[in-house]
Amino acid sequence: MIKAPDGIRVEIYDQEYFMRGELDPEYIRKLAAYVDAKMRSIAERTHTVDSLRVAVLAALNIADEYHQVKGKYDAATRELGQKVEECHEVLDRFLKEAV
Repeated sequence: MIKAPDGIRVEIYDQEYFMRGELDPEYIRKLAAYVDAKMRSIAERTHTVDSLRVAVLAALNIADEYHQVKGKYDAATRELGQKVEECHEVLDRFLKEAV
């Protein structure tokens, strides 16, 4: 991976891509390495050589991971919201009794 003047070059599944943007170059490299690893893993497991098919399967796999993590995050956020509400209720009762 070669640092370009206005961006960064990364390699994913034996293809070079030139990336520009506000993201940290090291973060871009990390993302590219993750996608590359997913594609290689899928290609190895499915014995598929068609890079478009491998890319679509990798995208589906990454989307599944994202939605699983998002579901856990949403559930934890709801649970935390309920706990905060319970704490507010206890605190309100305590303050009303103290007055």
